Amino acid sequence: MPKPAFRPPQPPGAPVSPYLAAGFYDRALAQGRHRQITGGWWEETGRLQLDLLRGAGLQPGHRLLDIGAGALRLGCKAVPYLDPGHYWATDASGALMRRGWQVELADRDRLPLRQLIEDAGFALPGVPGDIDFAIAFAVFTHLPPDCLAQALASLRARCPALRGFLFTVFLPPSADRPRRGDDAVTHPDRPPRHVAAGSVGATCAAQGYVLTIRPDRLPRGQTLCLATPA
Repeated sequence: MPKPAFRPPQPPGAPVSPYLAAGFYDRALAQGRHRQITGGWWEETGRLQLDLLRGAGLQPGHRLLDIGAGALRLGCKAVPYLDPGHYWATDASGALMRRGWQVELADRDRLPLRQLIEDAGFALPGVPGDIDFAIAFAVFTHLPPDCLAQALASLRARCPALRGFLFTVFLPPSADRPRRGDDAVTHPDRPPRHVAAGSVGATCAAQGYVLTIRPDRLPRGQTLCLATPA
C-alpha cells in the first residue's frame, strides 16, 4: 500500500497550506520522503497524468510545462515520451525537483537541469513561449484561491502558443456528485479546498480562457479541468 502523504504538524496559526509551512520541504527531503510530499501513489498517478495529457492531444514533439512538479512524478513518465528537452517544470522547491532529477529520472540527458525552475509565486520565470501544454495536478487544491488566477495570468503572458492547461480542483459534494469512500474531505475555507464550478469558470474567463469540466473522477475525488485560450 502507498505511504500516506507527508504533512508537518499544523499548530494553531499555521499557514493556510501545509506546503507553506516553514521547513516543510527540508524535513521531507531529509527523511527521504520526496515521493510522499505529493501524496504517494507515485507510479499510478504519474501514468494517469501522462494519459490525461495524451488524451488532450499531447504528442512527443510538443513542449510540456509541469507546474508544481514536485519530485518529477509526471516528469519520470513524460521525459521519455517527449522529445529531448521538451519537458519544463516549476515548483516552490528547487531542491525537491533536483532530488527527483537525481534519483528518479532514468535518462537525465533528456532533461537539462536549467529547465527545473524554482517558482513559489506562479510567475513562471524563464519558461519559454513555445509551451504547447501545461498541467498542474493536485496543486491548487491545497493553496490559496488566488493561485489559480496567478498561474493563468502568467501562462497567458508568457506562453502565447499554449493549446491547453490541465489542472485539478475539488468541487463541493452534491446530489449528482456524492462523495465516494476514498474521496478527500474538503472545505470551503481551508485545504483541501473545494470550489464551485462557476467560480472556476469565472476565474478562467477573467484571464482569457474557456473552461471545460471533464467527467474524469480522479484520485481522492479531484475533478479534471481544461482551460483553453478564448
